[in-house]
Amino acid sequence: MKPEDILQQWSSGKTAPVYWLEGEEEYFIEQLLSQAGERLLTPEQRDFNLTVFYGRDCQWADLMNACRRYPMFSERQVVVLREAQAMRDLDKMEAYLEQPMATTIWVVGYKDKKLDARKRFTKLVKEKGVVLTTRKLYANELHGWAEQWLKANRRTMQERALSLLIEHVGDDLSRMANELEKLLLNVPAPNQIQEEHIERYVGISRDYNPFELQRALANRQLPKAIQIIQYFESNPKAAPIQLVLPTLYAFFSKCIMVFGAGGGNLAAVLGVPPFAVKDYQAAAQQYGYNGLEQILFLLHEYNLRSVGVGDSGTPDGELLKELVVKIIRSAGT
Repeated sequence: MKPEDILQQWSSGKTAPVYWLEGEEEYFIEQLLSQAGERLLTPEQRDFNLTVFYGRDCQWADLMNACRRYPMFSERQVVVLREAQAMRDLDKMEAYLEQPMATTIWVVGYKDKKLDARKRFTKLVKEKGVVLTTRKLYANELHGWAEQWLKANRRTMQERALSLLIEHVGDDLSRMANELEKLLLNVPAPNQIQEEHIERYVGISRDYNPFELQRALANRQLPKAIQIIQYFESNPKAAPIQLVLPTLYAFFSKCIMVFGAGGGNLAAVLGVPPFAVKDYQAAAQQYGYNGLEQILFLLHEYNLRSVGVGDSGTPDGELLKELVVKIIRSAGT
């Protein structure tokens, strides 16, 4: 089951007595925990029928009593348990799971962990309720997720602007949603969100960022690559080396995939938006398969050097300059 399926259940009134939200992706868990009271109760009902516990401070007896009491002036009540992974004696709620109240909806957030499938507690949760197991999105899923978020909010964003935002934020969906909300507030509808808006409201330079650096390298533009790195040196928070190196590694790893793609849909094979395909094709043509392999070895070497392995403390900017010179010399090797 997906988060949107649970939200649909809550809106339709067809509910289960228990919703167990677990796994790695905090954003989806938080989204549901925060929406439970709003979707399941009216504003007037929430004052008496919405109870929120936090696992670290929660006693199982208090939680049990809250789940077993009857709602006031309502057909049901909602009991939310946040940070359940930090609660001691959570297993003692097994007695409640054996016979949950028909008028209580118990919503549990169990972050960064999953239930132990061997325990009876787990079997009861799955028997009586709904379990959502979340995971971090893969890099090639972020673009689609962001597009769906924008579509749900009836907004659009320029492809390059969206890619720039994703490159900057990575797989932190909570931060991504915050940045998107900021953009929606600052760019009035129905205007499309452009690169200039990303630069102005998110604080990412559209000319000097890891995305533009990989494009310069793809086309063997050494002066431009050095210029971008000099910008990074002057603005350390714009693109720390710990962000730049993984970004370049992911890019050149996908460039190698171009050689095995055959005549298929290259955007789908690489997991990138169609407009970005030309950069991967350019790099594959410029460097060749052997050159790309050499680049991956270089990136591994400089990643180690950036954390002090085999290096006596070369500044990050100098490391990047050395690296891009060696990368561009890898063409055709």
